[in-house]
Amino acid sequence: MTPRPTLKASEEGRGVTALSIPEGTRSVIETEGLTKVYGVGEVEVTALEAVDLAIAAGEFVAVMGPSGSGKSTLMNLLGCLDRPTGGTYRLDGEDVSRMDKVQLAAIRNRRVGFIFQSYHLLARTTALQNVILPLLYYRDEAQIASERIERARAMLGRVGLDDRLDHQPHQLSGGQQQRVAIARALINDPVLILADEPTGNLDSRSGEEIMSLLHHLHGEGRTIVMVTHNPIIASHTDRTITLQDGRIDTDVRNGARRQTAPMEAKT
Repeated sequence: MTPRPTLKASEEGRGVTALSIPEGTRSVIETEGLTKVYGVGEVEVTALEAVDLAIAAGEFVAVMGPSGSGKSTLMNLLGCLDRPTGGTYRLDGEDVSRMDKVQLAAIRNRRVGFIFQSYHLLARTTALQNVILPLLYYRDEAQIASERIERARAMLGRVGLDDRLDHQPHQLSGGQQQRVAIARALINDPVLILADEPTGNLDSRSGEEIMSLLHHLHGEGRTIVMVTHNPIIASHTDRTITLQDGRIDTDVRNGARRQTAPMEAKT
């Protein structure tokens, strides 16, 4: 069972912060005063303000909030797609707050797996080739082409698509496309998986099966942070963080996790 972070109220009444985790527990995400401001001078917009957050290794966390609350900005910062204006962000113990674009690109490729609402698969490219892609960016000279192919095959097998290796996105259902995206997110064995509305484009049955996959990954010890507008989807997680006006409004533990279908279930 993943140890729970110790929560405390903000000193300025800005909601809840999650600054500490139990001693001896590895933290994957730790932010202090994380701030993002867009624009300059009179047209400045503070999208995220002084966010203190700790997420331990192995947690499954949902992030919710209304439009404009700062969800996308927070995910962009946690995924090293952008740099904060102020504050610090340590990813698996390494301060990435002031890294340049090249350094952040390397961190994204090797340490963060992304799952998007719209899958973001390359058209006219097979499932196998889509999953291999992050390995090509990694450019591990010690890994030959045949090893990359076998690794990608294994990942697609894990998500129940070992019989769809040569199918292109237009030949796959929405649920199957999302499975390919999950396999791609796992290919470099990331320390953090970021899922942005992973069931948003799926029917309810396919959505449940994707959540079963995420539960299975969580059960293996993966750290997952998921943005969702759906409170039912959020209830699948261990913990729900709600943002409001760029700040953490609530940070609560959820009830017992639902029983999930086997990982190999197909859509």
